[in-house]
Amino acid sequence: MKILIATDMEGITGVTTWDQVTPGHAEYARFRRLMTQDVNAAIRGAFEAGADEVIVADGHWNGSNILVEELDPRARLNTGSPSPLSMMQGIDESVDGVFFVGYHARNGMQNAILDHTWSSKTVANLWLNEILTGEYGLNAALAGHFGVPVIMVSGDQTACAEVENLLGDVERAVVKQATGRFAAECLPPQVTQEIIFNSAARAVTRLAEGDSPDPFVLDSPIQATVEFFTSDMADRAALMPATQREATRVSLAGQDMVSVYRGFRAMVTLALSG
Repeated sequence: MKILIATDMEGITGVTTWDQVTPGHAEYARFRRLMTQDVNAAIRGAFEAGADEVIVADGHWNGSNILVEELDPRARLNTGSPSPLSMMQGIDESVDGVFFVGYHARNGMQNAILDHTWSSKTVANLWLNEILTGEYGLNAALAGHFGVPVIMVSGDQTACAEVENLLGDVERAVVKQATGRFAAECLPPQVTQEIIFNSAARAVTRLAEGDSPDPFVLDSPIQATVEFFTSDMADRAALMPATQREATRVSLAGQDMVSVYRGFRAMVTLALSG
């Protein structure tokens, strides 16, 4: 059984501020280690429950956050940027299930640590086939393209609830209770690592028993609509061929989720380029 662990940083144990997840800040090194520890807990849980192979995708910032020297040696790490499938690098038909570790809620959610959608500087909202979602939905739809379900998520209570509401009965590891965008009641690493370990083990056990949620598969053609914060961002995003624009919203359509995923990334990159 092969598991892909798709990681982010805002939903990691103890994180409540941008300083803690921003390379170059004094706090960042400390939280890289906590991120690695959360991921290791998920790896241990997966192997404990019978996984044969675990691949990790480092999905935060430039993809160079997890400390490879401290990573569980049974896993392999996709790191660096840009990679072809970004936060989901490593996904294909050979993967049996996906964990989301360290995930956050979509932009605009209440009681959600560092809520945003892909880029806190550019993206106000994202719709996939008229479903309002965050990057968790984008990544789950890419997994669904390959017939792979998301089976576990860790993060604050709002992020975990959003993933469950969209994808069904995933295993949830709530590592903190957000009380605002920059405030939360946090559990210490010794506690959260046990929670993540148990959640990961249950997810793999359920997968083996055929008791996991179905893959998140969107009907084709698939349309992604991005609402940008400002009109100049939409100006640049609309330079992408085959897009349609209405005010600050830019849309593109594709026959499969891989092309839509790449198109979304290209639009956001263009929007940031000014």
